[in-house]
Amino acid sequence: MSESVKELKNVLRRKLRAEARNYSPLDRAAASEQICLRLKQQPLWRQARSVLFYLPLPEEPDVHPLLPEALAAGKIVTLPRYSATEDTYIPCQVENLVSDLQPGQYGIHEPVPACSTFDLNKLDFLLVPGVGFTPNGSRLGRGKGYYDRLLARTRGVRCGVAFDWQVSGEIPLEPHDVCLDCILTPTRWHQVVQPRRS
Repeated sequence: MSESVKELKNVLRRKLRAEARNYSPLDRAAASEQICLRLKQQPLWRQARSVLFYLPLPEEPDVHPLLPEALAAGKIVTLPRYSATEDTYIPCQVENLVSDLQPGQYGIHEPVPACSTFDLNKLDFLLVPGVGFTPNGSRLGRGKGYYDRLLARTRGVRCGVAFDWQVSGEIPLEPHDVCLDCILTPTRWHQVVQPRRS
């Protein structure tokens, strides 16, 4: 059963990545700008004091412009840093967007070793990338499980960030998959109604 779910996920990943190729960098930049504007309208975002961001791959929504705004507003800004000993990503606080970042695992910039780790349970709001999402909070990652392991250990609001074409009707789930609390796209804010973990 698990192998068939994995294969269904891989098929869906290939389909969504093929769909993404229909959109130019200009299309993605315009959609990313709308995502940032829509997020700034949300009370959950305005109330958040500590936020986990991500630095996007070329095919992902770019929320990078929100980082300096969040710092200027006095929010605690964190980014994931890969921990080889734990084989997972951990949030680390960033205060300077130039000197605090360096190329890390998989070519993604991440906090330098001098940046202190931040308690997952003290994060108010987490911005989560992915390959695909559903309006009910399911997420299709890249297949390594890194974000699921991170998300399973936090109580903050977990917000998937997606282009509209990444939101589909159904994603097959495995036991380790973590559902999100909301999905943000250029055109919609999908609030998921589900019981929160204690």
